[in-house]
Amino acid sequence: MSPILDPNSLECPTHSWEQTQRMGVRLGELLRPGDLVCLEGALGTGKTCLAQGIGRGCGVTEALISPTYTFIHEYRLARTRARFNHVDLYRISSVTEAEDLGLNDYLDDGAAITVIEWPEQAEELLPENRLWISIRHIESNKRILLFSAHGVRFEALLRDFRRRAFGV
Repeated sequence: MSPILDPNSLECPTHSWEQTQRMGVRLGELLRPGDLVCLEGALGTGKTCLAQGIGRGCGVTEALISPTYTFIHEYRLARTRARFNHVDLYRISSVTEAEDLGLNDYLDDGAAITVIEWPEQAEELLPENRLWISIRHIESNKRILLFSAHGVRFEALLRDFRRRAFGV
């Protein structure tokens, strides 16, 4: 059972990369165009692994790879005309760089689900309404995922995710 820290947050341990991806799949199944998910954590904590699961749950059928050097990968979703945008801001050194990449266009895209790794690099550009997931590496394969919902849409999403993943 995962601890519910308050109605808008949830702490969830995972014990393997497969389990981390399964959590992502469950979350991805609940996302809809216009949603923003931010993945924060140190190098090697599993941000891309979680993003891969989220993408699979959303309907991405291609292999989802880290966009560290290209910054943004766009995927078509199999079930809809929507898109899945996977953004990696690790190599961004300023908010101006993020703006120059067109991050605001992706954030304003109501026809896409957007997942951002290293969102803290451009946090001031991000809308207040979002799901923020902090990932901490605890030991060998164990991670702690801390989900924080910001805004009515994401509070409802987190409630649905909690029920679907843990039955509470």
